[in-house]
Amino acid sequence: MSRINVVTNEQANPEQQQLFAAITSQLGMVPNFLKVFANSPTALKAFLGLHGIAGEGSLDPLTKERIALALAEQNACQYCVSAHTAIGSKAGLTGAEMEANRAGTSQDAKAAAAVKFAMALAEHKGEVTTAELLEVRSAGFSESDIVEIITHVGMNILTNILGKASRVEIDFPKVQLQKAS
Repeated sequence: MSRINVVTNEQANPEQQQLFAAITSQLGMVPNFLKVFANSPTALKAFLGLHGIAGEGSLDPLTKERIALALAEQNACQYCVSAHTAIGSKAGLTGAEMEANRAGTSQDAKAAAAVKFAMALAEHKGEVTTAELLEVRSAGFSESDIVEIITHVGMNILTNILGKASRVEIDFPKVQLQKAS
């Protein structure tokens, strides 16, 4: 059971109902973690705005999902691992690729550099080395791409923290964490 209220359609005020309608039109559902975010419509709008902007960038959708899977596992957020396994599978990632992502790498060399860099950013709270920056650049990522990777790290840490703090019920096919948390 969630430790933070999950706003239901019945409880939602007009602003929350409007946000839920917009989310449903995009996703076909309102995931439970967004129902937790809805306790603060301002926070939900901020997250949706960041998510929308981040979705428009130059990073390909598969790399974004690889980063999300790696960070969800690194941060031991079972909700996010489950959600991004479902989303990643729908986006075209194979089971073996998602397992590699959760282990901090990728079967694709360029994507592996992005995943490794994202994990270093999260682990060291942004204090990456010059060598780590050079490695992601030499893999073919531009300065714009690097800033987008950083943005995705921040966004995923936010959702990982919300998922863990709330202990929100997983409303995707449940996936177990690889490591004990």
